[in-house]
Amino acid sequence: MAGLIPQSFIDDLLNRTDIVDVVSSRIQLKKTGKNYSACCPFHKEKTPSFTVSPDKQFYYCFGCGAGGNALGFVMDHDQLEFPQAIEELAKRAGMDVPREESGRGHKPRQPVDSPLYPLLNAAAEHYRQALKSHPQRKYAVDYLKGRGLTGEIARDFGIGFAPPGWDNLLKQLGADALQQKVMIDAGLLIENAENGRRYDRFRDRIMFPIRDSRGRVIAFGGRVLGDDKPKYLNSPETPVFHKGQELYGLYEARKHNRDLDEIMVVEGYMDVIALAQQGLRNAVATLGTATSEEHLKRLFRIVPSVLFCFDGDAAGRNAAWRALESTLPSLQDGRRARFLFLPDGEDPDTLVRAEGTDAFRARINQHAQPLADYFFHQLCEEADPRSLEGKAHLVTLAAPLIDKIPGNNLRALMRQRLSEITGLSSEALSQVAGSAPRSHAPSASSQTPSSDYPDYGDIPDSAYYDSLPDVGSYEQPAPPRQHYERSSESGKGSWKKDGDGKWNKKGKGDFAPRAPRTAVSVESPHLIALRTLLHHPHLAQKVEDVSHFADEDDTYAQLLVALVGALQKTPNLRSLQLIARWHGTEQGRLLRALAEKEWLIQGDNLEQQFFDTITTLANSQSQRRREKALRSIIHKSPSELTDEEKTLLREHYSLTSSQSSKPQLVPKAKTEV
Repeated sequence: MAGLIPQSFIDDLLNRTDIVDVVSSRIQLKKTGKNYSACCPFHKEKTPSFTVSPDKQFYYCFGCGAGGNALGFVMDHDQLEFPQAIEELAKRAGMDVPREESGRGHKPRQPVDSPLYPLLNAAAEHYRQALKSHPQRKYAVDYLKGRGLTGEIARDFGIGFAPPGWDNLLKQLGADALQQKVMIDAGLLIENAENGRRYDRFRDRIMFPIRDSRGRVIAFGGRVLGDDKPKYLNSPETPVFHKGQELYGLYEARKHNRDLDEIMVVEGYMDVIALAQQGLRNAVATLGTATSEEHLKRLFRIVPSVLFCFDGDAAGRNAAWRALESTLPSLQDGRRARFLFLPDGEDPDTLVRAEGTDAFRARINQHAQPLADYFFHQLCEEADPRSLEGKAHLVTLAAPLIDKIPGNNLRALMRQRLSEITGLSSEALSQVAGSAPRSHAPSASSQTPSSDYPDYGDIPDSAYYDSLPDVGSYEQPAPPRQHYERSSESGKGSWKKDGDGKWNKKGKGDFAPRAPRTAVSVESPHLIALRTLLHHPHLAQKVEDVSHFADEDDTYAQLLVALVGALQKTPNLRSLQLIARWHGTEQGRLLRALAEKEWLIQGDNLEQQFFDTITTLANSQSQRRREKALRSIIHKSPSELTDEEKTLLREHYSLTSSQSSKPQLVPKAKTEV
């Protein structure tokens, strides 16, 4: 499709993308502290040197220098061009890629993080503080105590309190009309269309922050404490919140355990929290919508199994059937879905507290139905297979649904089961596979938990006010910057090595990154080299394979090496495409700022300084390798040394001897007799 992809769409796409999900769907990652590691997919190695940072949303390999964000990884791993990589990520996120016509004078918009994120985070903090110190907090604390919640769970889920009143949050965050407009965009305020009055959306409610896959607050759900309606109120759709794609509790479940093998889908916030309170930390809930295909695509990218837990009443069974229909298109072979129906009048919140964790787990193991069993049981209730008419009707209902299953083996087995029930051959079933499926589920009604619960112990008020979980700090976005393009200059550099303009050094080491500095009065050589490369990408082709000096612990050096590596793999990348590979990270903001600065050094000098920096990187890494090798052999006995180690020691002692033979700057100490 012709036309440019709007920068605003790329911003939104990357904001919705978790790099851990993207990378782990292609290679096996292992949790190592805050990060994840693996053997690099871009070069052969036995010891993992490839690292993915969920906090910083970028990857880096200390063996070959590959690095970037989720977009850069897809480009390199799947060997896709920039537009195709965008299409791939958009397909994964369930988004359609828009295009805008390009014309003379059109300037691409710069990537800017949404101002809604810090605002929503501030609102969440306001609600948490209200639960801690507001004069009317007693009602909220008593409600949470009555539901048996501990301070740990309240802290992990960031539960807060919106006090009664029309303008508590407005006064706290709405400093001026512009800020209030942003609060309206974030769904925090409501504006009366008739008189223009603005007031808080959430009042006198227990507040549940809704987080995206990266832990950022994107919306809220509120449970009323009084008699107001509705009992549960969600934020409206906003630029950062899309109900049909988000799941409450998914971030918290993954933060608690990145190695989940099954996720349980329930109907409400309190179901998720009550299960977590009882040690079942794998539950999520939809946000006032039916379970959608997008929900299932997202879940199956994380786990191979999904368990639906619904009330046993008519509304719960209707919701379960709609969830089944949404699940079918995601059922690749190796994936499974199960359905658990609770006794009438019970929901996960009440049941798990009444019978305990072990009994609830046993209930799941004994009563959860595999999707295929539930599928045929439900359809056979509607189309009685004991009559020929019923069998014909059953085929009409089941065949088109079975045809939606992408897994060849499961689809074949489901058809075989249908054939056994109806007596029709596989050929006859195939003829009706294209028929339109009939809907079996009316609109799912929202199931809200009962408010009558016994007191489960005396939980002190202070238990709710522990330090909150660290979900990352989100900076106020920088203002939009001026448009920039790659310079057309191509000054000639005078740097040469081995007669072919290539540099050849090798090295490897440990991972100890430091955060990039935010401001410098004089640019370091690394920063100047980065800026030079952004404007003169062709220089990367004159550098030997970056794996020779990829083992750097300085953030700027890592970024420089990764930038050179990206250009060597894809020489035709433009400056904007390079920057997009790190969009949404500190490195991306640094590159954008560097690309816009004016030059005070002439082109030839810039190229020379660039190659001087590369030489310095290689020399420093060579020195570190030498020192590391010496440390490993200095305490060995002579009989244990290899020929290479003996040569290294001779060179070391020879160098030390030559340095000690030079004239001394201070007199030697007198030796006492």
